[in-house]
Amino acid sequence: MSSVFPCRKLKGESQENMSRSILVTGGAGYIGSHVVRQLSEAGHEVAVFDNLSTGFADALIHNEELISADLADQAAIEAAITRLGVKTVMHFAGSIVAPESVTDPLKYYRNNAANTMNLLAACVGSGVERFIFSSTAAVYGIPKSGIADDDSPMLPINPYGSSKLMIEQILSDVAHAHGLRYVALRYFNVAGADQQARIGERHSPETHLIPPLLKAAKGEREYITLYGNDYPTPDGTCIRDYIHVEDLAAAHLDALNYLEAKGESTTLNVGYGRGSSVKEVIEIAHAVTGVKFPVRETARRPGDPPTLIAKADRIRHVLGWTPRYDDLRTIVADAWQWERKRA
Repeated sequence: MSSVFPCRKLKGESQENMSRSILVTGGAGYIGSHVVRQLSEAGHEVAVFDNLSTGFADALIHNEELISADLADQAAIEAAITRLGVKTVMHFAGSIVAPESVTDPLKYYRNNAANTMNLLAACVGSGVERFIFSSTAAVYGIPKSGIADDDSPMLPINPYGSSKLMIEQILSDVAHAHGLRYVALRYFNVAGADQQARIGERHSPETHLIPPLLKAAKGEREYITLYGNDYPTPDGTCIRDYIHVEDLAAAHLDALNYLEAKGESTTLNVGYGRGSSVKEVIEIAHAVTGVKFPVRETARRPGDPPTLIAKADRIRHVLGWTPRYDDLRTIVADAWQWERKRA
């Protein structure tokens, strides 16, 4: 059973415009909602397909149509695609917590891989032409050099990464068999928020680094736990490539333009190509918030690579992607503005 909520109508909207609707799965979630907002503000007609298990209806700030349904329901997907005349699908829906995937792998293979097969079957059967997929750097596992380029060996170390890699392979095979063209984007560490603090990150539980730091600055956490200070890095803590969610969202619009211009299917890293250590992020959070919240050091977590940085030259060349917020202080400041608004 699915529920449909009102759709934003553009001025002078025609049936032709409606036939170019974009269906965004998981569009009420953190990354999806930023992409939906940018799509709407660029003049696209957008419908969101989301079961709201981790998303929020109020993240759709331009009153985009919300189809409250699950990807396990292939009939609901097909009905939405047919009714809206969808030719492009952007797929964000899925489970994303790597440690949870180790303890509950079936959830990840069911929710990520199996449900995506439902979605792709509906796309093929309904004449969808373009597909943009939310993948992850977790497909690489632990690169020997700490730097992953688009062609690095894919050796995921948890079911989350494995399920995303499965989808990439399924998507490639479907594209080859049925002519569906796609862009798969492998994200590195996404953070930040809309610069007007209208939407932002609100996972529960929160497993990313920056939101807990800001909650500690607000007094909602007593301290922050730092997992491991003996990694082979300059300050002993893990290094990651943090990317502003607004730049990541813009990459999806660039991917859409690329596919609409008849670009061939491709898979691309999305990152800045520069890493920051956990200690560096903590220091910037102290500076941005003006609060010296306590940090407690403990043992490493299993499976954390010492360094994971993107080599992401190809996306700039292929899609013309040009980041605007490539600055860790800006990322933390925008997240802090959103976090304070939520108080």
